[in-house]
Amino acid sequence: MKMKRSGRLVDMTRYLLTHPNTIISLTRFTERYESAKSSISEDLNIINECFERQGVGKLVTLAGAAGGVKYLPFVKKEAAEAFLHRLGETLSDPGRLLPGGYLYMTDVLGDPSIVNEIGRLIASIFIHKPIDVVMTMETKGIPIAYATASQLNVPVVIVRRSSKVTEGSTVSMNYVSGSSKRIQSMVLPRRSLRPGANVLILDDFMKAGGTMKGMMNLIKEFDARPVGAAVLMETKDAEHKLVNDYVSLLRLEELDENGSLSVEIGNYFNYYGEDDAS
Repeated sequence: MKMKRSGRLVDMTRYLLTHPNTIISLTRFTERYESAKSSISEDLNIINECFERQGVGKLVTLAGAAGGVKYLPFVKKEAAEAFLHRLGETLSDPGRLLPGGYLYMTDVLGDPSIVNEIGRLIASIFIHKPIDVVMTMETKGIPIAYATASQLNVPVVIVRRSSKVTEGSTVSMNYVSGSSKRIQSMVLPRRSLRPGANVLILDDFMKAGGTMKGMMNLIKEFDARPVGAAVLMETKDAEHKLVNDYVSLLRLEELDENGSLSVEIGNYFNYYGEDDAS
């Protein structure tokens, strides 16, 4: 369909944003808009400048017969800091404190605008890693997993506490909860992971990291490979963690019996790469 440049720019931007981390050949765009490659290349340069200026991502050009253009999402450091500060202040409300040292976060994890931004922040860290699937434990990690997977353009695998007849044969594993020291079970259908798959593990909350460690061990049972781990929030006691290398967006810094709590930015910016976002 023949379009004016203004129409092409709008439609190309929409197409790129809905197909992140995907190689799109220039031929697809030239045929779609009935325009010369030179015009399409100019349009892509305009879009890329806008993306980088607004801090929502960048376009990468890949040469060769199988080449094209790929949109990589990211969040600029200033925007990421501002978002995490606001989210930390929201979650620092003493009224959110639950028995056992947990926070009420259901409303946050049910807000699409917040969850989508969390997904973009996580994707910004792992966008250059070879990820085939995002894994999480039911249930509160599911929104974060889907938001991140949509930015990475990969499927989601959900680990459950018990098997379901609709998922066929499964692999079951016992693990020790790092905080309560209780033995618990996790189950994953055999068809969920292929051998050699690269897996990004996500969760909503980490105390000692027993669930995260259990998922890492479960992945190895499938001859797959964990290539990264991230949590929305962790507790402060890092010396007791069962997992060493992970990204945390927020950290529960202060929690006492009087209901005083403080949520600060986690180790996110230890993994944030300025070069990746330039």
